[in-house]
Amino acid sequence: MPAIPPSVEPVPHLLVPFARASAPECQALLQTLKLPRLEALLAQMVPETFAEGSDQDLSLPHERARALAMGIVQADGSPWPDGRIPWAAALSDAPELPQAWFSPCHFQVGMDQVSLVPGEQLALDDANSRPLFEALAPFCREDGITLRFETPTRWHASGEVLRGIAYASLDRVSGRSVDGWLHDVGSAGAGLALLKRLQSEAQMLFYTHPVNDARDAARQASINGFWVHGAGAAACRARAPTDLRMPDALRQAALQADWLAWRSAWEALDANDMPPLLDALRQGQPVRLTLCGERSARTWHSERPGTAGRLGRAFKQWWGKKPAWQSIDPL
Repeated sequence: MPAIPPSVEPVPHLLVPFARASAPECQALLQTLKLPRLEALLAQMVPETFAEGSDQDLSLPHERARALAMGIVQADGSPWPDGRIPWAAALSDAPELPQAWFSPCHFQVGMDQVSLVPGEQLALDDANSRPLFEALAPFCREDGITLRFETPTRWHASGEVLRGIAYASLDRVSGRSVDGWLHDVGSAGAGLALLKRLQSEAQMLFYTHPVNDARDAARQASINGFWVHGAGAAACRARAPTDLRMPDALRQAALQADWLAWRSAWEALDANDMPPLLDALRQGQPVRLTLCGERSARTWHSERPGTAGRLGRAFKQWWGKKPAWQSIDPL
């Protein structure tokens, strides 16, 4: 799959996840959403790259773009294969060791599917999360996995069985049916089979846990499992690029399917985050903008002096009368 290359020299880079989504409610809002500052910005920029994906990808476009911007690449400098971005290892002090994140969640059983609700949407606090973590840790240890409590919604795992594991990211499966993201263990190796068995054991272990008794009494969704993501070993530690910004409001609203909040988040982004980029452009400074959807992403960069007229005409001819940011199909 084509990937968004990292910039050669550090420039202000705004990375926008879930700039649009395929949900019908989101598509309806797109017809009336006005983003004048974004339009003004894109009118002075030129398309740079287009990273095309599909609904079946394990990693979302903003995750691939962010990994590249943070230098999370393979030893030869190429992007990691789909579903294998080793986030947990790259953000640790020992990137060469296989690691992953286990995120406690609620598997919601419906008539014809099982969907995942992440801990961030379940008011999962330390008092609820830590006892479940302590119950699961011995089972992990028996399988060669060391579990460490990181946050209520994310536990850190390390162990050789986590090397080379491909899993759908938590953002990819949040709010969706997990059936499409369950792997064929017959061809995936012993490590993935072990993780699937551990997930099954966790469901049974958590089902009768006092934490869930208390949550049921409080009319809260149970924590009945965990999702594995960010697994593998990294070639080096991730860098913390000071030139990269990734606002989170659009992502949070989209993952909760709150499309009115998503619209408000876009309007706030247009009012607060676009003017600094416009000011930088007016001062002749380079800027980059990446808009990501659920499948694909497109990056723009500022025009070089003296090319505005020619590239501007080509840009308008290519995109036509439709607002440029809405023409990014298929995001």
